[in-house]
Amino acid sequence: MSEHAYADEEYESVENRSEIVFCYDAVDANPNGNPLSGANRPRIDPRTEQAIVTDVRLKRYLRDQLDADGHGVYVRNVKGEEGNQAQRWELLENCLKSLDPDDWDLGDLDDEEEAELREAVFGAFLDAAADVRYFGATMSMDMQGTYEGFEEYLPGHFTGPVQFSPGKTIHAVNENEEYNSLTSVIATGSDKEQGGFDLDDHRIQYGFIAFHGLVDEHGAEDTKLAPTDVERLDTLCWRAIKNQTISRSKVGQEPRLYLRVEYADEGFHIGGLSREIGVDKAASEPVEEIRTVRDLTVDATTLIGRLNRHSDRIERVRVAVSDVLDLTADGEHLTAGDGTEDHGFHDALREAVGDDAVDVIDVYDEAAGTMPTTSGD
Repeated sequence: MSEHAYADEEYESVENRSEIVFCYDAVDANPNGNPLSGANRPRIDPRTEQAIVTDVRLKRYLRDQLDADGHGVYVRNVKGEEGNQAQRWELLENCLKSLDPDDWDLGDLDDEEEAELREAVFGAFLDAAADVRYFGATMSMDMQGTYEGFEEYLPGHFTGPVQFSPGKTIHAVNENEEYNSLTSVIATGSDKEQGGFDLDDHRIQYGFIAFHGLVDEHGAEDTKLAPTDVERLDTLCWRAIKNQTISRSKVGQEPRLYLRVEYADEGFHIGGLSREIGVDKAASEPVEEIRTVRDLTVDATTLIGRLNRHSDRIERVRVAVSDVLDLTADGEHLTAGDGTEDHGFHDALREAVGDDAVDVIDVYDEAAGTMPTTSGD
């Protein structure tokens, strides 16, 4: 039995809405290529010159990390930046195989029987498919033969309660022009003469990318997202960027800041928190000269101020911050400590929302407790 056991009615609902700010940076990397550009160039807003990373790209990292951790993943990414996805139908088929069509009068089910049938199939399916609990999925499959007749009682899709807006860098970026026509020199022919070929390798010099996310407590019930799933996000996002960005064009990306604000009031969230951080220009190198995180200082003044104004509606704030990320608030430098309790940003949060409301995440210690209890999640 898995940790959720929905079919046995042990499901615990998510009661509080959460808002997420998740930031990572990219050094000499292509954080999200656009295959429609003809050369898979980085996605860049032509007006603001900010690099863009789609929510699909981030979800791919998260799915891949769920899979690496041993959780059941329904939507598998097989090729390309986004798209070319494959569903693991066996996760659903295994649930259907437990049903005997002769046990159900499929032409004449009352409301209670319909609900029982949905729970029998999708309670087990959602238990097995961790990514569907988070992000939803389209459920189109051919159920001819043994399972014919079930399809009209099963939802055509699940809407994911965890959603991210496209991420953007908090500053304009520059492409690394020297990468545009890298030449790889190879030995050719019997006389070992050297030849070359263009790699069309497009990367940005540096980008600090900010994502905004939301966990909808009402939508969570539709996919049986549990509080343990929400808490898994607190380590999953960080580890996904650490572990799933090791391809040639993606290497050079590191998580820098994760903030999950869990609200006390139903149906409330502040909104747009990722837009409340920016570059502290006085404490940073000129934007066009930023090459690493050590050239950048993030201004968190507005973010901390908004959290403070709504502190009576905040249950807790879960936070992880890189030990090399410098931040300021109201012109005061928040020291980059050892990445745990000593970071000045943590103290600023405690002053804004209260000491007891701030939880500092120990990513790798907590991650060990989020692993599946069985091989099927």
